[in-house]
Amino acid sequence: MEEGPYKYIREGNGKVSRVIRIGTRKSQLARIQTDSIAAKLKELYPDIHSEIVGMTTTGDKILDTALSKIGEKSLFTKELENALERNEVDLVVHSLKDLPTTLPPGFTIGAVLKRESPHDAVVLHPKHRGQTLDTLPENSVIGTSSLRRAAQLKKRFPHLDFKDIRGNLNTRLKKLDEKDDFAAIILAAAGLKRMGWENRISQILEPEDCMYAVGQGALAVEVRARDADILEMVSVLHHPDTVLRCIAERAFLRQLEGGCSVPVAVHTEVKDSQLYLTGAVYSLDGSDSLKETMQTSIATAAADKILEEVDEQVQRVGVTASKISGEAQDGAERLGVDLAKLLLSKGAKEILTVARQLNDAR
Repeated sequence: MEEGPYKYIREGNGKVSRVIRIGTRKSQLARIQTDSIAAKLKELYPDIHSEIVGMTTTGDKILDTALSKIGEKSLFTKELENALERNEVDLVVHSLKDLPTTLPPGFTIGAVLKRESPHDAVVLHPKHRGQTLDTLPENSVIGTSSLRRAAQLKKRFPHLDFKDIRGNLNTRLKKLDEKDDFAAIILAAAGLKRMGWENRISQILEPEDCMYAVGQGALAVEVRARDADILEMVSVLHHPDTVLRCIAERAFLRQLEGGCSVPVAVHTEVKDSQLYLTGAVYSLDGSDSLKETMQTSIATAAADKILEEVDEQVQRVGVTASKISGEAQDGAERLGVDLAKLLLSKGAKEILTVARQLNDAR
């Protein structure tokens, strides 16, 4: 039975329970990620039933074109947001790195979960087992659909060739294993771990070899911004350090006006109440780059300070996190903006403009 935008079911014992409809992409990884969030919600709210609604997105359909060439910012999110807007689902689960830094009006990220490893991983063709990127033979072909990975790795490993590879995790691993086209592929370590394929990771790329994408490794729950009920329900899933790191990263990317079509990379850490953000921009071949690190204190205000009334509507780069210190969130956002401005003052815009033009011309 439906009541307003919500759905309820009557159980055998006559008890009426609310159903939370969760939208997700249909890939195996997306389902694993969504099931994990459904399980967390069930643990926190035992009376709630969840119903998972799988959808196919534009990004899932267009498999013969490099992501950076499609030029659409919401490749993996638009169809899910449409369902959210039509009240067909109550919340949507995404990989945070798929969500644009500016969300469409009416939507917000209501939860950012504890981050899995944000690093990239090397998965070798079985015949190269035991090698690393350093020891692979000259001109070995490495598959990656990311301009960010390719730009950094070309500079770091000039003896290797980089080519596009698309498809979900299962498809890419199949392309690697069953053909001889690639000596290795680069994937996000988080996805491999969530799939239970950790044994395929031959090498984790440390930040000095390859910094990661904004939001990589974190899951996000997107909701309707006006849906106070659902927003409150999912807000308990927020992981404070991950939220602050990802706000800084997203603010950095937004200020640079970067997206899928330009090589931008980050590295963040929280240590002793300090948030450190390293950000970099690259030319397509990695020969030209700018990289800087900045930090800010995220020590929350003293407890005796009367907490200001939380404005539920305050979003920071698309994230609503009313239970986390607003001061700390503002500091994280400023850090991202300031670091981007520093890089822009040193010529980042020129590097990114050329990268964009070259990518469009490819």
